[in-house]
Amino acid sequence: MAGGFRRLRTALMLAFIILVISALIYTRIAAYSLAPTIKPSHLQGLPLWQIPIAYIWDYLSHGVICLLFAFVAAGLVYEFAPKSLITKHMGSSKAQGYALAAGFAPFFTVCSCTMVPLFAGIFYTGAGIGPAIAFLLTAPAANILTILLTGEILGWELAAIRILASLVTAVTAGYIISRTPWGRRIEADYRLEGGSASTQMEVAKPPLDERLASALKFGAFLGKQILPYFFLGLTVVSYLEAFLPEEVVATYLTGVGGVLLASVIGGPLYTPTLVEIVLGRSLMNLGMSRAALLSWLMGQPYDIPNMVATSRIVKWKVVLTYALIAWFFSVVFGLSYGLIFSLL
Repeated sequence: MAGGFRRLRTALMLAFIILVISALIYTRIAAYSLAPTIKPSHLQGLPLWQIPIAYIWDYLSHGVICLLFAFVAAGLVYEFAPKSLITKHMGSSKAQGYALAAGFAPFFTVCSCTMVPLFAGIFYTGAGIGPAIAFLLTAPAANILTILLTGEILGWELAAIRILASLVTAVTAGYIISRTPWGRRIEADYRLEGGSASTQMEVAKPPLDERLASALKFGAFLGKQILPYFFLGLTVVSYLEAFLPEEVVATYLTGVGGVLLASVIGGPLYTPTLVEIVLGRSLMNLGMSRAALLSWLMGQPYDIPNMVATSRIVKWKVVLTYALIAWFFSVVFGLSYGLIFSLL
């Protein structure tokens, strides 16, 4: 009886997952837009209280399939990815440590502040300070959820460049910090003895239905964490898109000066995951250059809440070091993108 229930439960969850994936594939084949299509002129003609309702409804009517797929995929990856590799091979002196950090971090679909406990976990388990910092910076900026939404809403060219820029920034920051006296001191303070022995233990894996349920629950957990802030952000974006003067954005967020300004406001100001993408699209529609937009998006991993939380683990010298490096690369990649593609 129990075996039949497990098989039925497994079949239902697999059917749901296949349905979600098939729906996304259909939208791609049909070239169905997943981005909002409502115009500022339409929003301006609505009563104030209806503006966010209309904007959120328009967004969900286009993006709900993409959102559902992203959360389901995040849960599956989080549950089935071999996490033991992350802590076993992530020493600061090993190139494979940085490769694993950069390779695995995108599968942890969380915002910058939620990333801090995961960063602490791998660091305290024995990962080197360098790969741990690379892991911390890569996940918020280049995880599968943000990249999928970046590609669908802002364009796949920008998404690809965002991945490259985020990986280069994260690995470079991690490597430099691992070579600083304060980085080495922090790493030595938290080096755990005997950690390698624990990795040899055999861990029994739960049945498939339990793992699938855990994956879907994790996707739902992410939704509960992210979506309230996301809808709050959409509300703010709806009013910005309706009433922000186009000439302000076109004047101050273009050219070299626009890249520099975007790099400054993109970092310290915390924008919840996904909101920065929709807000960025609105600003781009109002005249923000794509080069400035890239610089602004690259600032997300070193926002103030993230830095304060991380300072409790690795002290302020490490935090300010990676923030400065991240800011520097946000300017470099923003300007380089603008010059190469004539966007300045």
